[in-house]
Amino acid sequence: MTPAPLADLEARLGHEFRQPDLLEGAMVHRSYTSEHPQVPDNERMEFLGDAVLQLAVTDYLYENHPALSEGEMAKVRAACVNRVSLAEVARMLDIGRFVQIGIGEAQSGGRNKDSILADTTEALLAAVYLDAGYAAAQKVILDIWAPIVDQKATAPGRRDFKTRLQEVLATSGRQPEYEVSASGPDHFKMFDAVVSVGGKQIGSGRGRSKKEAQQEAARSALEAMG
Repeated sequence: MTPAPLADLEARLGHEFRQPDLLEGAMVHRSYTSEHPQVPDNERMEFLGDAVLQLAVTDYLYENHPALSEGEMAKVRAACVNRVSLAEVARMLDIGRFVQIGIGEAQSGGRNKDSILADTTEALLAAVYLDAGYAAAQKVILDIWAPIVDQKATAPGRRDFKTRLQEVLATSGRQPEYEVSASGPDHFKMFDAVVSVGGKQIGSGRGRSKKEAQQEAARSALEAMG
């Protein structure tokens, strides 16, 4: 499948790039680079885009939800910028149509994988920031995320999967146990978490911090438990 024309993505995003190469670079997954070594992947842009997104969401929370405590703001932000929320935004923008991925990844459904969609979304936000500065990136982010933040701010912690899992297991006198391992270079470290009950694994997850990995593991456990 050939990626769709990037002008379509610019229209969906509401931002016309002055430097189209930035948009093109944001769409390159590492699986494509492994088959085309001359083409850089978007992982450095993911790293930058994550920071830009966090700042824009934090700014919005601080200015528009003054009643929330620091802890509540942290929970709302985490619920808005985690892999699940990013993948939901990516599907809304139909980013899977535009990403450059390797043949094997494409055959295994890579265009619809949460991890690829979430990472590409972060890279896309970095591209906007590099192309036109923070104000432009903030506008793109808030056009998409403001309703998401407002919705989640009405019930901080609702998407705190670790707490939900602990509460569910507590009804039967059980407690979750988490094991976390790290991989990758220091500037782009990834964490993998496994959650178990009584020595039996019930969920796993991955993230850019121990907390995010544990949240993803708890989410997968809750889904498995129905």
